[in-house]
Amino acid sequence: MNLKIGFEKDSKVALLVTDPMKQKTTKAPKLTPMMQQYMDVKRNLPKGALLLFRLGDFYEMFEDDAVRGSKLLGITLTHRNGQQMAGIPYHAAQTYIQKVLVQGVKVAICDQMETPQPGKIVKRQLTRILTPGTILEDHQIQANSSNYLMALNVVPAPKKSAHSVLLSIAWMDLSTGEFHIACDACFDSLLSLISSLDPKELILPEMASGKWAQDETLQHWHKSFEQFCAGRAISELPDYRFDLSDGIRSVKETLGVLNLDGFGIQETHPSLGVAGALIHYATENLCSKPENLTRIKEYSTRQTLLLDPATQRHLEIFRSSGGTRVGSLLQAMDGTVTPPGARLLEQYLATPPLCLQELQRRQQCVGEFLESPAYAAEMQEYLKCIRDLPRILGRLRNRLRNPRELGGIRDTLQQIPLILEVLFQFDGPAVAQYNSRIKDFPALRTLLERALADELPTQLQDGGYIRDGYDEELDRLRNLNRNSKNWIAELEQAEQERTGIKKLRIKFNNAFGYFIEITKSNLHLVPDDYIRRQTTVNAERYYTPDLKEKEKEILSASEKAVAREEILFRDLVAAVLEETDALEDTATGLAEIDLFLGWAKLARRWDYCCPQLDDSSILRIDAGRHPVVEQILDEQKSSSYCGNDQFIPNDVSLSASDDQIAIITGPNMAGKSTYIRQVALITLMAQVGSWVPASGCRVGLVDRIFSRVGASDDLARGNSTFMVEMNETANILNNATAKSLIILDEIGRGTSTYDGLSIAWAVVEHLHGAIEEGKLDETHAFAGKGPRTLFATHYHELTQIEKQLPRIRNFSVAVKEWNDEIIFVRQVLPGAADRSYGIQVARLAGLPLSVISRAKTILAKLEEDDSSHNLLRKRFRQMKNAEEQGEAPQLELF
Repeated sequence: MNLKIGFEKDSKVALLVTDPMKQKTTKAPKLTPMMQQYMDVKRNLPKGALLLFRLGDFYEMFEDDAVRGSKLLGITLTHRNGQQMAGIPYHAAQTYIQKVLVQGVKVAICDQMETPQPGKIVKRQLTRILTPGTILEDHQIQANSSNYLMALNVVPAPKKSAHSVLLSIAWMDLSTGEFHIACDACFDSLLSLISSLDPKELILPEMASGKWAQDETLQHWHKSFEQFCAGRAISELPDYRFDLSDGIRSVKETLGVLNLDGFGIQETHPSLGVAGALIHYATENLCSKPENLTRIKEYSTRQTLLLDPATQRHLEIFRSSGGTRVGSLLQAMDGTVTPPGARLLEQYLATPPLCLQELQRRQQCVGEFLESPAYAAEMQEYLKCIRDLPRILGRLRNRLRNPRELGGIRDTLQQIPLILEVLFQFDGPAVAQYNSRIKDFPALRTLLERALADELPTQLQDGGYIRDGYDEELDRLRNLNRNSKNWIAELEQAEQERTGIKKLRIKFNNAFGYFIEITKSNLHLVPDDYIRRQTTVNAERYYTPDLKEKEKEILSASEKAVAREEILFRDLVAAVLEETDALEDTATGLAEIDLFLGWAKLARRWDYCCPQLDDSSILRIDAGRHPVVEQILDEQKSSSYCGNDQFIPNDVSLSASDDQIAIITGPNMAGKSTYIRQVALITLMAQVGSWVPASGCRVGLVDRIFSRVGASDDLARGNSTFMVEMNETANILNNATAKSLIILDEIGRGTSTYDGLSIAWAVVEHLHGAIEEGKLDETHAFAGKGPRTLFATHYHELTQIEKQLPRIRNFSVAVKEWNDEIIFVRQVLPGAADRSYGIQVARLAGLPLSVISRAKTILAKLEEDDSSHNLLRKRFRQMKNAEEQGEAPQLELF
């Protein structure tokens, strides 16, 4: 079929369609004005966006969108005038929109901008494009999690830099107004940050993926980044949107400043181009400039403790192995009662500071709340009544306004005097700072209490949200409306008496206004002055001149009352927005108080201690417990679960220059993995400012925590379990510093015994700073001191390194043997284990007795075997025997 542009006689452009089979030219049907509106909006939308087009009480979808929308939403696809359509009710639209968003599809909203008038095309306009990173509505975003939108790009480094390229990122939470930038030559460091922030949507340059994949220097990072992106919403912008000069101008215009000096950011900052792209994307989807972006902060990887994606996953910091908050460290540390407090906890865990002063301030706040449990409990009760102030302000600033948002601010302001009254009861200097940070707003609070009704509707058009007595003009219009309704009721009664029609009713609908309805059985009683308006199946509808006149009066008063309410509402919003900065500062203070009160409650409930933090290289924990496992065991004891297991505390003492590496041996299921994980988690808790599950604790600040724990494969990328293990180990060895903390579990177990033991041995030597067995390399990065390391293994031969390298110590998890069975003591003690008790553990797992018996026979035969495959173990046993007899071992292990 061929398309041509032709001209009609009235000079209007027409589309000519030529069908080659019939050799006949026909004119395509002309679009109606409404469909022309639809097409004008549709052609300017991002690729893949689903357009919801407001028609009266419905949002309609047409043609391809109708087909796709009906499948996404499970609704009926209809046909009208040869056109495919699907619609959803306007009042239930948010529920349907959420169903589309969770499937990764963008939703464009085209609304009616004026009240429909007979014979006139309604003005319509694109008002929002909803994406995972730009949604603002309360029911569409998780209350306890930040909703970050992030953009990133690889940019040239400044001329004086030692690096050729930098990774630049910018991220914002449009719901709260957070806005940050960062750049670093170490791409893996920023990838750790990106993973911690867990952005809901990523913005990339269109040509980025191909360029990064082809650049040999970026290939390793690009593979890791692709793995992180799997399953996430990704949008692309033309590369020119990331231009630095345009970005600088866009950032300054959005923030309303002449320069960025006040934020401590130079205008040559490489990430401002990415920030500009982010602002463009947000503006495009909000259909206006984001008004709640008022400040920008620079993030530095050198000022925070970093957790790479593997460590976050292995330690189950933000999500458990099941992919939920349940069973994670985040949940175990969350004692908050407000959404802003919960989000602040998430931010603290994502970016733990290396600033001792800030960490000690947080600790002190927790301690002062802990000392006054009665006042702390009273304050938590008041905090439960406050609303999500940062997100309410974000919506008001971005023109998403309804009466209940103002009601939320009113309810929050009513609690502030009560909170301040309790705050003054605390004597400590750390908590006392909040007396000045949290502002009272008596004038605004009084205004909102006077103006707003107790029960508020969700929509402005519903009316009734301004309290009676607040505005004289509104009261006059309402009284007129109410009196008119009384007049209608009196008229109905009078007409029933006049006509003798007891079932006569005066009704109203939007199409015909007020009318008198009379059933057909009573039509012979209708007076001559009734004027017929409509015929229905069972009745006739009439009106009278008096009723018509009163209808105009009533509708005019009702419309004027709604309009007056909207004017008053806008005035109230303006009064709130005048106090926005002070309200946001107060909200931040309330979130911190909520978080620290929650930590104090946890410390009291679980007997936590305040860790000593310093710049040393020491890590000492007395009677430490796993914060998550301890809580789970307690829940099991209090439920129908009949067990009475108690968590067994354990100590640890590490030092970068002395007891640097602890090699931990012991049976399966004895608790090695739990022990090394709990050390890492306690360290992390200490470095966000929390108290920790131990009787005593000292932590010399660590710059990174690395973890290689557990077995998993990545079949989609062709990586076996062993390959994943080696990739993660390589990342640790290449990025660890003497200030890092490393936990390693079963390195080398995914391959043959000799290969695995050799790799594990070499890894330990490298972390100690050795180049070969027993010889130290004075030029090695870890020659004098190295990263504090916990190394759990079943390679008992590895314990011999303690005799050769000075900073290695052996530990084992104790068990008791009884009648060929083992009892787990869960106690970590000095010294090495020489058995793994694998067959006994297999019996506990329920293997058939015949298999257990056969395994014992095979084991006995292998232990007697003199073949070369068993030579390594024979040498190890000979060395152990010599040590037990007080003789110096004469054999080298290798």
